[in-house]
Amino acid sequence: MSGRVIAHLDLDAFYVSVELRRRPELRGRPVFVGGQHRGVVLSASYEARARGVRSAMPSVTARRLCPEAIVVQPDMEAYVEASRAVFAIMDTVTDVVEGASVDEAYLDLTATRSRLGRPEQVVADLRARILSEQGLPCSVGLAPNPFVAKMASVAAKPDGMLVVPQGRVTDFLWPLPVEQMWGVGESTAATLNWLGLRTIGDLARTAPATLQRALGPRQGEKLVDLANGRDPRRLTDRRPEEHERSIGAQETFPADVYDPEVVHRELLRLAERTSARLRRARLVGRTVTLSLRFANFSALTRSMTLTEPTDLTDEIHRRAVSLYDRLGLQRARVRQVGIRMEGLRDSATVSTQADLFTPDQGWREATAAIDRANLRFGPHAVQRASLTRTW
Repeated sequence: MSGRVIAHLDLDAFYVSVELRRRPELRGRPVFVGGQHRGVVLSASYEARARGVRSAMPSVTARRLCPEAIVVQPDMEAYVEASRAVFAIMDTVTDVVEGASVDEAYLDLTATRSRLGRPEQVVADLRARILSEQGLPCSVGLAPNPFVAKMASVAAKPDGMLVVPQGRVTDFLWPLPVEQMWGVGESTAATLNWLGLRTIGDLARTAPATLQRALGPRQGEKLVDLANGRDPRRLTDRRPEEHERSIGAQETFPADVYDPEVVHRELLRLAERTSARLRRARLVGRTVTLSLRFANFSALTRSMTLTEPTDLTDEIHRRAVSLYDRLGLQRARVRQVGIRMEGLRDSATVSTQADLFTPDQGWREATAAIDRANLRFGPHAVQRASLTRTW
């Protein structure tokens, strides 16, 4: 390829692939990562997808579609660790690696030819290295810009590579249905179909003014550009955590919960899990975010920014309870609750001098002792008495 060269790398069924590394006996079987009963599917193997299982699908629906599926509880720390290892490999290829999420990234290979040779071979070697060193399959699209590279990586799945040179961009894009166009959701696709536009080629040949009237000035113009394979966006070297950096935990109740005290207790459990993860990562957070999902699957989030960042369970719990109580949800049927800490900073860069003569210092010492005991004897060796009760 000549000119600008962008690769989009997407780790295939990432969470499942990480689990298969440590449980190779599950290879070739339908597997999904998610809750056993009331949670949702986070990642599904291709064998499970063949039975209709999809990400974000309620686990109960997935089990109905594929009763023989093996359900694995998520291990987010393992997934983050695997993601960082893959990004470290990508960093050896180019200085410009833009993380789109934990399992996908864009790489600018334009300036690597003189050092590494043909981009096609660079990508082939990169895929082989990720598989051999990390045991993770990935699909890669190679194209003149980020949009076409993303579309190519989707077409290459699973575990494949597709090269789309500049002269073949429209040949590749135009036969595809508009529903497959990255960035086109169900609502936009329905509008395009109503206009008689079935393929990306139909969209590319439509007058921008027509789309602007139907979709708005910005979206209409952008879709025409993308449909014609035009995407001038420049990549920036960043990691997923740099634009969505957070640590948290969530739980789906076995049955819908009406009692605020039960929610309060679960918030304490989640605050404890979240704060422990913060301390293990040597991070503190300044923004507490509460997330709720109700029996009808509607959801809401509320956030509070603290004066000083923290990694203390009681501080996080107190703020989360305050956010919940302000909502006045005494009669709401709560299905799922979560806590997330954002605005993270390295704890080493945050002065704790102000804590030395405050009650927080006592909690900090007690928490450190609990962390040491749980590290030595197991994650639940020491826990609060209120958390020994069940729902």
